[in-house]
Amino acid sequence: MSAFGSSGGAYNVSAKFSNCSGQLFKMEPPRDKWNFVLLIFVVHGIGTLMPWNMFITAKEYFVNYKLGNSTYSSVYASNFLQYHNFAAQIPNVVFNWLNIFVNLGGDLTTRIVFSILLELALFILTVILAMVDSSDWPGVFFWTTMITVVLLNMAGGIYQNTIYGMVATHPVKYTGAVVLGSNICGLFVSILSIASNSIFSSKRTAAIYYFITAMVVLLACFDTFFALPLNKFYRYNQLSRKPEEESDDTKVYVVPYWLIFKKTSLQLYNVFFTFFVTLSIFPSVHSDIKLSSSSNFIIQSPDLFTSVTCFLTFNLFAMLGSLTTSWIQWPGPKFLAVPVTLRIVFIPIFLYCNYHPLNITRTLPVLIKNEWIYWFIASLMSWSSGYLSSLAMMYAPQSVEPKYQVKAGMFAAAMLITGIFGGILFSFLNPYFIV
Repeated sequence: MSAFGSSGGAYNVSAKFSNCSGQLFKMEPPRDKWNFVLLIFVVHGIGTLMPWNMFITAKEYFVNYKLGNSTYSSVYASNFLQYHNFAAQIPNVVFNWLNIFVNLGGDLTTRIVFSILLELALFILTVILAMVDSSDWPGVFFWTTMITVVLLNMAGGIYQNTIYGMVATHPVKYTGAVVLGSNICGLFVSILSIASNSIFSSKRTAAIYYFITAMVVLLACFDTFFALPLNKFYRYNQLSRKPEEESDDTKVYVVPYWLIFKKTSLQLYNVFFTFFVTLSIFPSVHSDIKLSSSSNFIIQSPDLFTSVTCFLTFNLFAMLGSLTTSWIQWPGPKFLAVPVTLRIVFIPIFLYCNYHPLNITRTLPVLIKNEWIYWFIASLMSWSSGYLSSLAMMYAPQSVEPKYQVKAGMFAAAMLITGIFGGILFSFLNPYFIV
């Protein structure tokens, strides 16, 4: 399988650039002037998680505004997040793994372009649904939204996996830039949600502008994608990782998937388990930790308490954790599994906070009653998630030879999504631990 062209691998720069690859290798490696390529990968990191973050952060819009207005629609409202998580992550997992082994939609240009265009079309549909009154047909609205979520995450799975494969041919900090972008996305969406609901008194108007903003970001991703092949630094890194076997056009290049998987297995575990622990807690447990009645915490509004201490805190500190890897990369690849595994203690710690899921009577005693202590623990969990996941995603492509780094990056992206899905599944057990 070729690392260029229609057979998949890295981005199809063009025949012109491929023909001059020999000249590129002889020249001194070009610099990424003004960090242009780095910033583009940050933008695409934001774009890859935009659909997921937009929908889970809009919980109040879907559950209370669209589906919470009648007894009939409340059936959909009470199960919205569970249905959403399954609708989002099953196609995401499937298409992330398929994208490694199957040539879905041709070369990387085709895959990314059509993925972004499909996401744009689906966000247009979401805006239209926000504009209309769906109170008389909550079932139609609910299932239309679920189908939209499935299609968004099919496209998002291909988009995310392909971006991580593309960036794997660059220096390690560029993979970190994509992870940083994905964490910036969560922070951006959290601030956008708080701002839109504060500026507009109408939930309908707030939702319209909220979802339109996602379309603007995806258009920026679409536009910047076509700027990459014009950049000398980008072309050099893509062509320098081209498999040696491809020098003979008549020779078929066979990808040693099992060998790549074995060599990256430790870092794949790190990616998987970091996201497994994080998604076992966030947002299911994290968003159901309540403000105690006798609290003297700085925030007294229950809704704002959740928005700030859960969504805003997680996304801010996960972003700062990713950013930290720009200066510190410790521990190294061999010992990263130690702090990754130790993070499992966050699960019982959060359960001992003031966690009260809907329609569940808690019998387990609340040991962490102070909101400031809870907020510190939440910040530490969030920071470690961003920091350790960034390191694991950066180390994974470095575990194999340069010619296999594209596939190694795709394996890491697939394990990321698998960890998210595994964590979401485990989170359904958390309410049973406190009764």
